Amino acid sequence: MAYDDVILRMGEFGRYQRRIYVLLCLPAIICAFHKMGGVFLGPKMTTRCLLPWEESNASFIIDPVIMNGSYPLDDKQQGRSQCTRRVNLTGYVPEGAEGGGNTGSSGDPTRTSSDGLMTCREFVFDTSIYKSTTTSEWNLVCDKAWLRAVGDSLFMVGVMLGSIIFGGLSDKFGRRPIFFLSLVIQLVGGLLVAVAPEYISYVIFRLIVGSTTSGVFLVAYVIALEMVGPKKRSVAGVGCQLFFTLGYILTAAFAYYIRDWRYLQIAITLPSFAFLVYWWFIPESARWLLTKGKDEEAKELLQRAAKENGIEIPRDTLDCLLHESNGDNVLVNSQASLFDLFRTPNLRRKSLLLFFNWLVNSGTYYGLSWNVNNLGGNDYVNFVILGAVEVPAYLFLIFVLERWGRKSILCGCMVVSGLALVGTIFVPEEYPWMIVVLAMIGKLAITSSYGGIYVFTAEQFPTVVRNVGLGACSTFARIGGVIAPYVNYLAEIWKPLPLVIFGACALAGGLISLMLPETLNKKLPETIEDGELFGLKDKTSKSKKDKNRELKQLDVHHLNDTDSIKPLKPVENGIHDSKQNG
Repeated sequence: MAYDDVILRMGEFGRYQRRIYVLLCLPAIICAFHKMGGVFLGPKMTTRCLLPWEESNASFIIDPVIMNGSYPLDDKQQGRSQCTRRVNLTGYVPEGAEGGGNTGSSGDPTRTSSDGLMTCREFVFDTSIYKSTTTSEWNLVCDKAWLRAVGDSLFMVGVMLGSIIFGGLSDKFGRRPIFFLSLVIQLVGGLLVAVAPEYISYVIFRLIVGSTTSGVFLVAYVIALEMVGPKKRSVAGVGCQLFFTLGYILTAAFAYYIRDWRYLQIAITLPSFAFLVYWWFIPESARWLLTKGKDEEAKELLQRAAKENGIEIPRDTLDCLLHESNGDNVLVNSQASLFDLFRTPNLRRKSLLLFFNWLVNSGTYYGLSWNVNNLGGNDYVNFVILGAVEVPAYLFLIFVLERWGRKSILCGCMVVSGLALVGTIFVPEEYPWMIVVLAMIGKLAITSSYGGIYVFTAEQFPTVVRNVGLGACSTFARIGGVIAPYVNYLAEIWKPLPLVIFGACALAGGLISLMLPETLNKKLPETIEDGELFGLKDKTSKSKKDKNRELKQLDVHHLNDTDSIKPLKPVENGIHDSKQNG
């Protein structure tokens, strides 16, 4: 490609690229704030029913005699019931207080069961860890606990919609203006979340903020990597994840010192203001300018970049960029569709395997990240460790991705994660710290897997449908993120269940990835025919000649002529979401 030839001439990762790269990786930090902040905005909290004689601001701790006499034992919650109380409180009512009855303190009727218990509608929350949360403000406990999962799930729906909407807008109107549009919407939406008067508006505003994490992070990531040389893009993509991890860890610091959810939301939103100054520092993508026929602007930008790198590029070298946007190639890519992934048996099989693995990687990654409240121990410490293990996970990728092969890393990491998470079912109750350790191992391994699957996937699909394939995989990743909160909610039924489900899926995904061909140091497929033959072994029942004959009968001739690779559209969260991150 002519464009990549110019990047090689000016320096793959020179002073100019390093400056732009660092500036554009920093927004990943605030996107991590919003993606991970939900853990502390609406955490699972310990509670008890409000007794008839208590005020709404009553202390959570009461006399043990009253506690034992008012609340029945609940084996599932391993203690006193948090959702019901006894109807008859005679003998446990403090002197001078009114007796029990079948109404709460506000007079609202409650359901009474035949065993002398009633389901409560008003609660007292343990504020020793969290002072104020959406859980305590809107009573999202007991029969309303599922609403917390809905809120997190709809946030990920926003992430999915944002990747589609802002990704398309950035292709049409440019990376730079859409980055700032997303940033402004994120600022406004984030502040609206903080002042939401009730849960429905809170969820809607969070959905909008979720969509902007795609616009801010995805678009910034694309600008950064489109100025980096081909050989540096994998490392640069993984390095971008380290900024997301930094934001992940800093989220716990904000939450630790700010225990009121509204102030916490404001605190994680305000840093976005700092990135508005990028308007004077961040240029448009030269590659996008070329695809839109704005050659002079692109050349001027590339010449400035080369000059900052200390290199002069001759005019004739820049002139060859005019040939990058070949008309036939544009036609080829515009005709590619999702259906082309299913036209031939081998490509169809690989597509389905990759879709499943993206769903599992994203679902497990976010599921473990949001499962802090169910692990036991200190929520803040667990959260920081879950974020910190991503550092060795990404460093591992940087050192081995080009040495060990993509398939072995994907398979190995998913299997390790699966075994660690499934192993939690065998941990005795008296060793809760072992569950935390196994969960951390699972998170480390799935992070490496999630980081490597983007490169592996991009190399599996033929050039003519590569963007289509990556977009479809990214959509399945978002679906995994949407499902993850509901899996975590199953901890209400059995505490280890979410980890077991995530582990079983990761183990299955790792094993079926053995059916995918290795791509390291292999000539990548260009056409549909190449993609169908890529990875087929000689011992297959059909010879290559038979396979070629079948392919020629397919109506794929319009996809078989291409002499250059269209720039890839990275998915959200850098490599995941992405996550994706995403």
